[in-house]
Amino acid sequence: MSTSAAPVAVHTGSRLASVSQMRGYFLGEPARALQTGLGLLWLLDGGLQFQGFMYSRGFIAMIKAQAVGQPGWAAHSIIWAANLAGGDLGVFNTGFAVVQVLIGAGLLLRPTVKGALGLSFAWALVVWWFGEGFGMMLMGSMASPLSGAPGAVVLYVLIGLLAWPNGRAGGLLGVRGARVMWASLWLVMAWLWLGAGSAAPNAIHDIIAAAPSGMSWLSSLQDGVATLLRDNGVAVALILAGTSALIGIGVATGQRVRELLTLAVLLNLAYWLLGQGLGGIFQGGATDPNAGPLFLLLTYGIARLDTSPPPLASTKELPA
Repeated sequence: MSTSAAPVAVHTGSRLASVSQMRGYFLGEPARALQTGLGLLWLLDGGLQFQGFMYSRGFIAMIKAQAVGQPGWAAHSIIWAANLAGGDLGVFNTGFAVVQVLIGAGLLLRPTVKGALGLSFAWALVVWWFGEGFGMMLMGSMASPLSGAPGAVVLYVLIGLLAWPNGRAGGLLGVRGARVMWASLWLVMAWLWLGAGSAAPNAIHDIIAAAPSGMSWLSSLQDGVATLLRDNGVAVALILAGTSALIGIGVATGQRVRELLTLAVLLNLAYWLLGQGLGGIFQGGATDPNAGPLFLLLTYGIARLDTSPPPLASTKELPA
């Protein structure tokens, strides 16, 4: 090796070592990768919360809109929270954004992961109640997996449980608990597909037609699919309900796991594009990217569980 090449080799080796160290710090094991992905999403949410729109009366109106169709107690609580925040929106909204940035930063730093996850669980309840209106779950005519139900914030909590740093697969849930959680989530989605918000002749058409966009190509795609599905909502909803149940039960019991997880990814990418419009982040006024990216992260967490133990249906106890 020439003397001129030696410094280059040393520099390249040092850079590769640094990349390896960074990879190990942020992506070293499945739980750590979940923490990093979750942290980045919380940071994105915090950044979106700093948008100018969030300091306007439009943000308060958006919160109050979650009260429409809710039971009386839920509607009153949401309107109360909106009025409270509207009293000093600069202070409250900045506080909302800072909390989310702190959660995201805390998840990226190993020593603060547990504290950040604990804060995220508490904050998620606040956001699910007042910001998402319980994921529209109490509004039977509105809730649909296509638009993000049962709510993106629920997924933050479920991923956080999987990512809890206790040294075992499945985090706080363990392997068995993680599989039960996955099955329960997809069975809830199957049930939502059978509700009035999805299983009406034009329900799916209407959700896609009303979805945010902000980009011409996405609007064209949404318009084309919505037109194709006009008057066909019941049949499509029945198919998606059955598919959701199959994904939930099949993965939980260890049947064709890879294929079903791939199907879960494809479905949620379609939901994210068509019914959630990429969360509306390119249209402006979005507080988060909606459920699509979170479902992808959750699917990764389930895929990385130890697949060697017997499935849920076995009489043997699964190791945690």
